[in-house]
Amino acid sequence: MINNFDELNQTTDKCTKCLEDKFSGADGKRHIVLCGGTGCLSSHSDEIKAKFEEIIKEKGLEDKFTVNQVGCFGFCSQGPFVKIYPEDTLYRTVSISDVEEIVEKDLLGGEIVERLLYVDPATKEKVSKQEDITFYKKQVRIALHGCGSIDPENIDEALGAGAFKGLERALNMKREDVIKEVLDSGLRGRGGGGFPTGRKWQFAFAQDSEEKYVVCNGDEGDPGAFMDRSILEGNPLGVIEGMMIAGYAIGAKNGYFYVRAEYPIAVNRLKIAVKQAEERGLLGDNILGTDFSFRVHIRLGAGAFVCGEETALLNSIEGQRGMPRPRPPFPAVKGLWQKPTIINNVETLATVPFVLREGAAEFVKYGTEKSKGTKVFALGGKINNVGLVEVPMGTTLRELVYDIGGGIPGGKEFKAIQTGGPSGGCLTKDDLDASIDYDNLIAKGSMMGSGGAIVMDEDNCMVDVAKFYMEFICDESCGKCTPCRIGTKRMLEILTKITDGKATMDDLAELESLAENVKNNSLCGLGQTAPNPVLSTLKHFRDEYIAHIVDKRCPAHVCKNLMRYEINPEKCKKCSLCARQCPVNAISGVVGKEPFVIDQTKCIKCGMCMASCKFGAISKK
Repeated sequence: MINNFDELNQTTDKCTKCLEDKFSGADGKRHIVLCGGTGCLSSHSDEIKAKFEEIIKEKGLEDKFTVNQVGCFGFCSQGPFVKIYPEDTLYRTVSISDVEEIVEKDLLGGEIVERLLYVDPATKEKVSKQEDITFYKKQVRIALHGCGSIDPENIDEALGAGAFKGLERALNMKREDVIKEVLDSGLRGRGGGGFPTGRKWQFAFAQDSEEKYVVCNGDEGDPGAFMDRSILEGNPLGVIEGMMIAGYAIGAKNGYFYVRAEYPIAVNRLKIAVKQAEERGLLGDNILGTDFSFRVHIRLGAGAFVCGEETALLNSIEGQRGMPRPRPPFPAVKGLWQKPTIINNVETLATVPFVLREGAAEFVKYGTEKSKGTKVFALGGKINNVGLVEVPMGTTLRELVYDIGGGIPGGKEFKAIQTGGPSGGCLTKDDLDASIDYDNLIAKGSMMGSGGAIVMDEDNCMVDVAKFYMEFICDESCGKCTPCRIGTKRMLEILTKITDGKATMDDLAELESLAENVKNNSLCGLGQTAPNPVLSTLKHFRDEYIAHIVDKRCPAHVCKNLMRYEINPEKCKKCSLCARQCPVNAISGVVGKEPFVIDQTKCIKCGMCMASCKFGAISKK
């Protein structure tokens, strides 16, 4: 049990020394750590860990080597990762069959297994240390503190990395001063809206109520987004600490985590962290000998995207259907069970301990005038370096896509980046030098959102992209208000007509009118931002819409009803391979005598013919 500040400091000093000894090798051991994030676990990281343990036990080397898992390394496209301390050697794309070689060559022989090192695509040089990889060089880890370096299921390692030092400082301050520190930091909500965190806390603090609540919104539902999941998997105690600081600041005794059930690893590690904190006396009554008491509760969401909206989330926690409430009153006045409640997302709460531990002045060293600190992005789509990225606000999209993301695969041309998920919009190559901050992205027709960043290249059809997001919105609309329930459905019907080649220019005008109507009249943020992908693609890629409607063609050759496969008779080798692969017998010709042709009335556009042709004779038109 840790009963007071002195005991916390003694424990922290001891744990810090252990962690430093682990990294430096001062403990006389070598330590093997593996990425334990969902991405690497899906690629058998658990089995790789078990194989290391098996071989080390067989050789009787338990006193010389340890094996454990940490959180997400971030560079997901290169996982599974294995890092060896104290040399800090990083191996990527490790498989079970590589384990014995790593043990024999590196652990026992002192020789780096070079074939498992990262190869810099620009210099072609092999890189053995994480900090020397270009993907990491422009990153600053604040919200991702501890992810990829500490065991998320070991509270001692979290304490060694500074856990609860922010809470310690907060508990030695007046509640008003804690709120002022957060206000001075300029921290804005990382869940998408960008509302000043300190102001939200002020509203709840000002309410006269014996019962108040803090809620962590972990209902991450944007396609391609995995920021919150990775933070909870990598350092759950950091988020718990942020929640406790918020609870102390506003006078709350209870906090609720709302995490979607599709995140079982995050939920399990969160439960372990809560249990360990309670066992150490860092959660419960009279924490660290003060009059501050706080308890944490966990609720699982059922995968409804609308429950990411804060009032729908509150309804869900209360056991009601997840549908938004009219506002005002806002949750800070009447929230959970009609009591004052602040709702912050995972990344926001993960950032709070840094602000209190290091001070607002340190936090504002990063970012822009109106957007302070850093932002975590899930970088995906048509990008070489898929992964989790944390960069200072003000970083340009060009740096994100090319310096950190490594550019577009196959030398394809960059076309757009969708930020903010279904609530955001597309930014084009004309926006690549724009700095990333809340106001700048909104001014350009997109938004920060929770941090999803999907890159698209020349092979993406922007009408199809808008249709994809509208299908998602239609599935996820709760149906409470007419503009969202009916308007988005009608928008999807028009987008489908366009991609099928059946629309007219009148349909395009109606689509724009509907988009504005839904945006201006929906009840909650889901409906209000639902038209953004349509409006932004219309703004930047109207010519693609017109090509679908007027020319009856899809410039990117994506929309099946507007696409055809053709065989170039001059390139055709008359081998019949394409005909043999066609599942509907739509290709005919005479082997060795006549070029083959495709019957467009039978063709189902499956692409098997093009994939099978070894001579490049088949193309999409």
